[in-house]
Amino acid sequence: MKYEFMKRAIELSKLGIGHVNPNPLVGAVLVRDDIIIGEGYHEYYGGNHAEVNAFLNANEDVTNAHIYVTLEPCSHYGKTPPCVDKIIEKKISKVFIGMKDPNPLVMGRGINKLLENGIEVEVGLYEDEIKQLNEIFIKYITTKMPFCILKTAMTLDGKIATRTGESKWITNEKSRNYVHQLRNRVAGIMVGIGTVIKDNPSLDTRLDGVKSRNPIKIIIDSRCRIPIDSKLFLTGSKSSIIIAVTKTIDNKHLDAIKEKAEIIVTPEKDGQVDLSYLFEKLGERGIDSVLIEGGGNVNYSAVRANIVDKLVTFIGPKIIGGKDALTSFEGEGIEKMEDAILLKKSKIYQFDDDIMIESYFS
Repeated sequence: MKYEFMKRAIELSKLGIGHVNPNPLVGAVLVRDDIIIGEGYHEYYGGNHAEVNAFLNANEDVTNAHIYVTLEPCSHYGKTPPCVDKIIEKKISKVFIGMKDPNPLVMGRGINKLLENGIEVEVGLYEDEIKQLNEIFIKYITTKMPFCILKTAMTLDGKIATRTGESKWITNEKSRNYVHQLRNRVAGIMVGIGTVIKDNPSLDTRLDGVKSRNPIKIIIDSRCRIPIDSKLFLTGSKSSIIIAVTKTIDNKHLDAIKEKAEIIVTPEKDGQVDLSYLFEKLGERGIDSVLIEGGGNVNYSAVRANIVDKLVTFIGPKIIGGKDALTSFEGEGIEKMEDAILLKKSKIYQFDDDIMIESYFS
């Protein structure tokens, strides 16, 4: 039964997707005599933690009950008091924990305090699943660098657009809906200036029947060429748009753009925005995750800069052909197969006739 209750806590934690960044996704379930008597999850950033909501939702006294929580209860004061103190106060007899909290302010301290107060603790139920669910939090809390997902969509012959640049649509509606779920999950969405000029995207999130959020729009625009009437300026405030430029730019146009967006000036790397430097600045700004939806040059530059954590590749069952048709990764490329970048932990999913491959760089 304990696995069933932790599984329920995991499902509850997912309800916080898109609302708790940069906090982790956490769910909690209170159990007595193998019956759930209360449950809760971390609903929004700055709100009650999962354990507190479970106590508030309990339908009876929780003394000597067990609690299942996906993440080690916090032991420090932040926006809310320590959850471990609330567990002790409520006289919980046993705590089942999915994974230890990697936050340097916690890192086992919550578990130790529970044990010191005579509360039994069991750790590690569905640990791998919970770690993957909180991969954004884990990367950011331990490195202060954003977790980066690179998304690309290609045909069976590896093309992302025709030789004329047309790309709508390679994948089906279900695949495109999943991309919007990814957008809802992350704090920022990044594209290159070429995408902005060619497609004039709004870069928003559209999910039917789901309360969603629009990530911060991040544009890689070395020379500040972004048109003043771009659609993304109509769908976002100044604080929700970041333009990354280098020092060699048209200052007059830059002054106009400063009225509409935040500007991050980076050093030049091969004549372009230094993506490693940019990601450091995004992390300092509190952006814990970025979804890259760029073209082949942006994708190649991101991989070469070693900022990408996960690659999500959609494959539509179509053939374009043509040596001039665009591919997912342009740039210089490699000379020898032994130098190819090898990804790990690949999983395959299917959206009707489309295939999605999810892989990690480490």
